[in-house]
Amino acid sequence: MSRHVAIVTDSTAYLPQRTMERHGITAVPLTVVLGDQALEEGTEISARSLALALQKRKPVTTSRPSPEVFAETYRKVAEAGATAIVSLHLSAEFSGTYDAAVLAAKDAPVPVRVVDTGMVAMALGFCAVAAAEAAEAGDPVEEVVAAAEKRAAGTSAYFYVDTLDYLRRGGRIGAAQALLGSALAVKPLLKLDGGRIDMLEKVRTASKAIARLEEIVVERAGTGRVDIAVHHLAAPDRASDLADRLRERLPGLGELHVSEVGAVIGAHTGPGLLGAVVSPR
Repeated sequence: MSRHVAIVTDSTAYLPQRTMERHGITAVPLTVVLGDQALEEGTEISARSLALALQKRKPVTTSRPSPEVFAETYRKVAEAGATAIVSLHLSAEFSGTYDAAVLAAKDAPVPVRVVDTGMVAMALGFCAVAAAEAAEAGDPVEEVVAAAEKRAAGTSAYFYVDTLDYLRRGGRIGAAQALLGSALAVKPLLKLDGGRIDMLEKVRTASKAIARLEEIVVERAGTGRVDIAVHHLAAPDRASDLADRLRERLPGLGELHVSEVGAVIGAHTGPGLLGAVVSPR
């Protein structure tokens, strides 16, 4: 990297490795604590291992990167030639990652703009790519940040979970909502809104909920140019089937990513997760 404005994000963006390499994006890993082991997301714990641990009801928590890890990342990126850094992260409502990045940025060897995108998973990933494309075009820091914020403002994320219990345990959704869902035996559809997870709809069966998720994505995507990501945890067939149907139904489809979420998001959603990110260009 002999340039310009470098892009840093975190491991919850779940960007394909080839995409990160193509755009020179650096991802700082969050930590998953499984029992008494602290493991880096993406390198030391797989989604499959996480799903098995959850199914066995082993205690799983997550932790932000330390400011020292961010400081080391910023130093390396600057040494590689960056003259400024835009650091884009998952919603501060979910994690202290943004705060850790802000602390590290104060003493970084080059100027660092830290941005709370209010997003997560490929909703964050698409923001990082938009920022990287602006940086590659030679845009200054302010315009790189604006490109990421514009992409975030237009991006929506929806997801289905088999149970709200994991979100309740992690404090990502209220206990009352979680208990209501269990009592009524409904299957929840959720939306990322304002950096928080909100209930969108309650549907009676898993099949109807997934069909409704598809309709919501199609309605939101419209006929314009749009990128889509389909995420899952331990539900590859669900994800593949949804992706196939979206390919047939979206005339303006650009990129379509299908991937299993990492351990950090999986710890809060549980096996069976099926999510879709809609990101107009």
